[in-house]
Amino acid sequence: MPSKPPSSKLKVTKKDEAAFSEVAKLIAASKEKAFQAVNTTLIDLYWNIGATISKKIETAEWGDGVVDRLAQFIARTEPGLRGFTRRNLFRMRQFYEAYKEESIVTPLVTQLPWSHHLIILGQSKRVEEREFYIRMAIRERWSRRELERQFNSALFERVILHPPKVTPLVTQRYPDAINVFRDAYAVEFLDLPASHAEADLHRGLLDKLKNFLIELGRDFCFVGSEYPLQVGNRDFALDLLFFHRGLNCLVAIELKVSEFEPEFLGKLDFYLEALDRDVRKPHEQPSIGVLLCASKNDEVVEYSLSRSLSPTLIAQYETQLPDKKLLQAKLHEFYLQNAIESKPRLGKRPLHTKKL
Repeated sequence: MPSKPPSSKLKVTKKDEAAFSEVAKLIAASKEKAFQAVNTTLIDLYWNIGATISKKIETAEWGDGVVDRLAQFIARTEPGLRGFTRRNLFRMRQFYEAYKEESIVTPLVTQLPWSHHLIILGQSKRVEEREFYIRMAIRERWSRRELERQFNSALFERVILHPPKVTPLVTQRYPDAINVFRDAYAVEFLDLPASHAEADLHRGLLDKLKNFLIELGRDFCFVGSEYPLQVGNRDFALDLLFFHRGLNCLVAIELKVSEFEPEFLGKLDFYLEALDRDVRKPHEQPSIGVLLCASKNDEVVEYSLSRSLSPTLIAQYETQLPDKKLLQAKLHEFYLQNAIESKPRLGKRPLHTKKL
């Protein structure tokens, strides 16, 4: 009976690859479920330990010194078990106390690894900030490094202080767009010099496309660079074209290495019209345009967008991470001002603070 050929010589057909990829997806999905199950169990354990320590210290049944003895007891009775030092036990207590009153956030905490929680607890200064990063980390599936970068870029402060500048049509047609786009995008990973050309920016974004996609958001998919459009027997090239799965539409990005000028909108409007007529598929929503400029004057942007009938927005790119301390100080002033405005005034109805 002839022996079977070695596996290295077996040929896999395209039909096999299609079928095998389904099996590979099942394996990957199973591994993800197993990881999530282990993580959920671990976070539940830390939560319950934190609750026990918190309640016993709160009722004066335990003093702080008891936690030291608890850590020693666990080390003696569970040799080789890591993660239950005095420091980590107090972190579990902090973890529980941070979210025990947050009924909306509490169900979400098991969806993140413990390392993410340590970063969020260690760097967040407000309840709203913790909730923001928890939700964003879950939605965008940030790694630990990506989460740390977003803290370093002061994403929370930027989102609260500077919401994206969009035309009325974007708000009407895409209610969720305000949570998708940003007023500024940090591209410090490009290492661009202070003086750079549009070609340098374009080439850098393509070379670091993975980083740029993370900065844009998880639902953005890259379609093409210098995307060809033909109108009236003339050839045009759109800088960057993406597709957003959540909004179900094409997103055209035009790059400008100068300050925003109102006339920039005309060219972008033209590209959006060409995309919708010749590229957009029947089941897709109308395209959205983004002008990504080196800088912008907010008043000029407001005037330019207020009467525009095109679904566009103006954003700027930042080649260096912003001054986080400065933004935190501005955010403190923002909350303080809103707190003052929300106080009841004699003969007037109380004002409400802005929602996140």
